[in-house]
Amino acid sequence: MSGMWRKAALAAAAGFLLSAVSASAMNLAWVHANAAAQSEQRVKAGFDAWLKETGKDWNVSLLDSGGSGERTASNLQDAASRGVDAIIITMADLRASRAALDAAIKANIPVITVDSGYIPGVLVDITTNNWAMSSDVSPYLLNELGGKGNIIFLRMAEHHGTRKRGDVMETILKEYPDVKVLAEHNIDYTAFFEDTTSTMQDYASRFGEEINAVWAPWDEPAQAAINVLQGAGLRNVKVIGIDGHPNAVAEVCKPDSLMIATVSQPFEKMGAQAGEWIEAIVEKKEDPAKVIPSKTVYMDAPLVTKQNCADFLPK
Repeated sequence: MSGMWRKAALAAAAGFLLSAVSASAMNLAWVHANAAAQSEQRVKAGFDAWLKETGKDWNVSLLDSGGSGERTASNLQDAASRGVDAIIITMADLRASRAALDAAIKANIPVITVDSGYIPGVLVDITTNNWAMSSDVSPYLLNELGGKGNIIFLRMAEHHGTRKRGDVMETILKEYPDVKVLAEHNIDYTAFFEDTTSTMQDYASRFGEEINAVWAPWDEPAQAAINVLQGAGLRNVKVIGIDGHPNAVAEVCKPDSLMIATVSQPFEKMGAQAGEWIEAIVEKKEDPAKVIPSKTVYMDAPLVTKQNCADFLPK
């Protein structure tokens, strides 16, 4: 009988320890600007891979804002009110989120953003240099046109990164007087692929073979444009994107593809870096000022063309 009681006591103790470990697990909130975006999915995948490699049992609740700045603010407010241990925000327009961010700060919840533009209150924005990426790919497109021709200029002002990319292209265009912008469109981020598709269908119908190139602020609109152009039989158009998603790199590598370049962003590394800094600051109680080198941390993002694209294909 004593043996049975001993086993029962050991089992109870094990259960208590298990529940204690579970109770001590970190609770994080992940606020997506738009979970449908491949860039955000890749950041999350890099974070998840880091969790697995380090054996973390953190609980992560996902809040999708569907491309809406107002919903981003609401989701951030919800995370702050729940008293989570840390908040990660990806690819968001935070201009409508000041009050919600202040609530998180008041609750002593550290906030790390990824490619959202630094605003006071967050610990760091992990990103790439959007001005530099555009300054690589934009003149590449214009030079491949021979400095003359007609382009479609697709923009998206609601995200800091795509806004900066478009602003750089606008500046560079001033040095190319023989390049004409046939049409300019600001993409609706709440339905970016559908909006780009319908817009390009209109432009393909209106301008036809006058279109020599399409400048897209990231890879998915570039692919939508390519789909429309091919469907309209327009095969002498040069298209660029930015992000370097595997399917976009594969598209660049096709010899007959309209996609001539993209820029390879290290999204998975951004997610892993967010995990490392949360571990250091929240779990290990290290001083953020000593852990994080600056308020905005830029990661390298090389230009991908048909000449070097094979180097960026998944191994």
